[in-house]
Amino acid sequence: MDVRKRPELVTVQVAYGRPERQLILSVEVEPGTSAREAVRQSGILQAFPEIDADNAVLGVYGRLVDGDHSVRASDRIEIYRPLKVDPKEARRQRARLPE
Repeated sequence: MDVRKRPELVTVQVAYGRPERQLILSVEVEPGTSAREAVRQSGILQAFPEIDADNAVLGVYGRLVDGDHSVRASDRIEIYRPLKVDPKEARRQRARLPE
């Protein structure tokens, strides 16, 4: 009989938000799972179908990571939305005096 010990799973969180709705899901994955694969396994893509899992910009606790980043227990994987306005341009517009 072949008894192989299954690796212990680690729990990570996957977070995504829009201005009107935010969601953080916990998911158990095998150690060494990529951040991108953890996003897929979390189920968040069903809640937010606009997320492109293959090209989404990801971070762990505010630090950008590659999609191949190996997750660790208690990581919070954040999925970032594209910026609509360049932050520098937004500051310039706010700084202009009204005419």
